[in-house]
Amino acid sequence: MHRVYSAIVKAVELGSLVEPFSINDFRKACPGFAEGTYKAFPYKHKLGNGSTSELFVKVGIGRFKLVKPIRYGL
Repeated sequence: MHRVYSAIVKAVELGSLVEPFSINDFRKACPGFAEGTYKAFPYKHKLGNGSTSELFVKVGIGRFKLVKPIRYGL
């Protein structure tokens, strides 16, 4: 599975990223990705995007929760 998503799932499991999380929370918990990844990835892969895997549920302005990771084999 995608390395960014895997890093997010691991951070949630370890408790370093608490749901619902903001883009800034994601940046702090999962350092090392290109700056544009932090904003683009959750929005690109949110439920209802219609074109890519649906990995996140947007629960507020700039706040996300994971779709159950087990759905994607993690």
